[in-house]
Amino acid sequence: MGQLGLLRSRRFVGLFWAQFLGAFNDNLFKNALVILVAYQGASLWRFGSEQLVAMSGGILILPFVLFSATAGQLADRYRKSTLVRWVKAGEIGIMLIAAAGFLSGHVGLLFVVLFLLGCQSSLFGPVKYSILPQLVHADELVGGNALVETGTFLAILLGTIVGGVVIASGPSGGTWISAVVIAIAVAGYASSRLVPRTEPENPSLAISRNPLMPLRETYAVTRRVHSVFLSVLGVSWFWLFGSAILALLPIYTKDVLHTDEHVITFFLALFCAGIAIGSLLCERLSERKLELGLVPLGSIGMTVFAFDLFLAGAPTAGAVAPGELLGLRGFLALPHAWRLVADLTLLAVFSGLFIVPLNTFIQQRSLPAERSRVVAGGNILSALFMVAASGLLLACFAAGLGVVHIFGVLALLNAAVAVYIYRLLPEFLFRFMCWIVANIMYRLRTVHRENIPDEGAVLLVCNHVSFVDWMIVASACKRPARFVMYHGFLKIPLLGWFFRDAKVIPISPAREDEHLMQVAFDRIAAELEAGEVVCIFPEGALTKDGRLGLFHRGVERIVQRTPVPVVPMALVGMWGSFFSRQGGAPMRHPFRRIWSRVQLVIGAPVPPEQVTADGLAERVAALGGFERHTPATAHTAGATRDDSHRGDAETQRDPA
Repeated sequence: MGQLGLLRSRRFVGLFWAQFLGAFNDNLFKNALVILVAYQGASLWRFGSEQLVAMSGGILILPFVLFSATAGQLADRYRKSTLVRWVKAGEIGIMLIAAAGFLSGHVGLLFVVLFLLGCQSSLFGPVKYSILPQLVHADELVGGNALVETGTFLAILLGTIVGGVVIASGPSGGTWISAVVIAIAVAGYASSRLVPRTEPENPSLAISRNPLMPLRETYAVTRRVHSVFLSVLGVSWFWLFGSAILALLPIYTKDVLHTDEHVITFFLALFCAGIAIGSLLCERLSERKLELGLVPLGSIGMTVFAFDLFLAGAPTAGAVAPGELLGLRGFLALPHAWRLVADLTLLAVFSGLFIVPLNTFIQQRSLPAERSRVVAGGNILSALFMVAASGLLLACFAAGLGVVHIFGVLALLNAAVAVYIYRLLPEFLFRFMCWIVANIMYRLRTVHRENIPDEGAVLLVCNHVSFVDWMIVASACKRPARFVMYHGFLKIPLLGWFFRDAKVIPISPAREDEHLMQVAFDRIAAELEAGEVVCIFPEGALTKDGRLGLFHRGVERIVQRTPVPVVPMALVGMWGSFFSRQGGAPMRHPFRRIWSRVQLVIGAPVPPEQVTADGLAERVAALGGFERHTPATAHTAGATRDDSHRGDAETQRDPA
């Protein structure tokens, strides 16, 4: 089922509307409170209106630090579906208190409500993300996360706008806002009743009564899987970056662009809509699987368009008379206005491409019994990073930097953070390069991807047509694969670093280095015993004429030592491409067959007891419709090389 189809599915739609209405209500209430305080000059406990507005963000965020760890414990121990209903029922009670505050004009009571909403959100956060793997299928998880992100940011935008409009509607504003928040809370609870019953994933987990005690344990759980922790840091950075951008926009529109409040509303709408578009694009660009290559793509786009905001500077300078503010229509009529519109929109689109795969990765790679606590740990770090965003902006302003210069600082910091994370977690960069080859240089279509098991050891075998076959297979595979490759490639500067980070298994012909060949077979066995995916190209060399060569018997040796299912695959359409041997050596004819349609056809797994080299070759030929070399023609072509004696120069240059 596609991501939009999930909105018609009862197992998902209840959660979607519960979280959408919750985010809408939070932002509606917060913006109504801020406008009420700012425009009525309210004071509380010797704090003036400006101080109260500044404090509101911190009051909403504080509960995430205090209670997220306990919320993660609760979500791991109890049924998440039950917790969703409890949280949404609590929202009704909170909004009844809010109504009393609005109708009585009691500002202190309204700030208590703001704190309670932060508590409610801190409890709901670990649940809404950790419950997704229990509600949707594995191939729907990317789409489910995309819809949650889309709903969240659209709810933030709509809630902010509606809260401002309703509270400013005159003397009856307090009455209207009271009715609206209660009605939305009731609708949110009704939606929660649609969430299917789920089973607890760690029912024996002890719950700490002191909300501060689980903080250390939650942090330890979050750090347990290194790649997950780095992804959590990436999500936290996203919230710092996004919070800083959103905080700068009002100042940018008023003091730099000299435009009115309609332009800031327009910019906020662009930002939220852009993140929604980017989130929804994730499923299409990743073909409904987790595609980590979109994360570097997203970070590159965020950096480029944030930096272009810096380069654009103040394009309205000289177009507005001193003391005047330009309206939306006048702003859009300026020659350089659309550059800013494009920058802000595309920055948000690439932010969506960045955040959705990271959230999906965290959900997939976390242990089910700890998933909620990992999400809770992420919420705590995100809250702290959002506070750090305020500190960063204050430091920049104290250093005399203007808004435009801060855009440049954020762009450079984003690039530095991206390089740091991808250096520590090269799988993201590796997947990005594979995605570029499979989707930009070529147009890959994967057939029967479901034939690769979602878990457990498996050996992939594929025909060998070009130097980038392994990158195309890696892009199509749902799981990280270890590729067996000629060891000489790992000695090439830069490429060697890339191959090592991709966890390539180097191999050598026996006559060149028998010890290295044995080490390769040992490592293949170790990877398979650990439940990983290993891919080999049993022909041992690129095809010279487009026909399928003989499969060497090393594949039989691998399966005899470690009995695992073998999945045959046929790569169709790469013959004649820039990286193939058609017409001579590869990469001698630039732009040949670039962006052509290629297919990877994946066959049914073959049980280990039925595996033979010739039988696998026959299956691959049938999948791809290939003509096969016979032993006689292969001998004539000099292709009858045993796996343990592949010594000719050509074979040594090609991946194994």
